[in-house]
Amino acid sequence: MAPIAVGDVIPDGTLAHFDAEDQLQQVSVHSLAAGKKVILFGVPGAFTPTCSLKHVPGFIEHAEELKSKGIDEILLISVNDQFVMKAWAKTYPENKHVKFLADGSANYTHALGLELDLTEKGLGTRSRRFTLLVDDLKVKVANVEQGGEFTVSSAEDIIKAL
Repeated sequence: MAPIAVGDVIPDGTLAHFDAEDQLQQVSVHSLAAGKKVILFGVPGAFTPTCSLKHVPGFIEHAEELKSKGIDEILLISVNDQFVMKAWAKTYPENKHVKFLADGSANYTHALGLELDLTEKGLGTRSRRFTLLVDDLKVKVANVEQGGEFTVSSAEDIIKAL
């Protein structure tokens, strides 16, 4: 399957997350993004070095600036279960805007065409690192990394595109 690209409509899918009251929720991606301007970014794995020290903190740090530029939602997707994502989110107590969404079986990642086979590293199927700018379900910017790189998908990169 070809990776999602500029001009495509993002697929719908169900992802899991814990809400503010610590209740497990199953949410439709379209319910989070329809009629809104959103950033959807994916990382290979919770608690991994680049994801935890650079990619996610960048979006948390720049969330207010992104919101001031018209972004309604900042959605983080990772191929991890909802309990891992909940624990990972708790390591960022300053976070007010990034939603941590679990794609436990990689179904949504596969629908995006952005899976990454990390079996030889003991991680199985994961997500490529990416950032999508989506306006009313349509992809306006698709910054997709090759392999384990982190060169085009940062919060700073998407701010430049706004």
